[in-house]
Amino acid sequence: MRVRKMYRVKVQILPKDGVFDPQGHTVKGALEKLGFNGVKEVRLGKLIEILIDVEDESQLMVQTKAMCERLLANPIIESYQLLDVEEVP
Repeated sequence: MRVRKMYRVKVQILPKDGVFDPQGHTVKGALEKLGFNGVKEVRLGKLIEILIDVEDESQLMVQTKAMCERLLANPIIESYQLLDVEEVP
């Protein structure tokens, strides 16, 4: 019998390079109006934290990738990156 482990995974989702980011564009404009003139680009995305119970870290990676590709990120305009994985007691 395998022992299941609890993990906390943090996934960052951002617009792909070359995709227009209207929110990032708006924030950049607001920063410039506030006097922050050195800002060259702003890209806004999402940080998703998932608490998941799996048998091992390889299963965790397979499931997290599937979640991102099937629901969390739009593969046409967004990319995703696992930022952090930690085992939770």
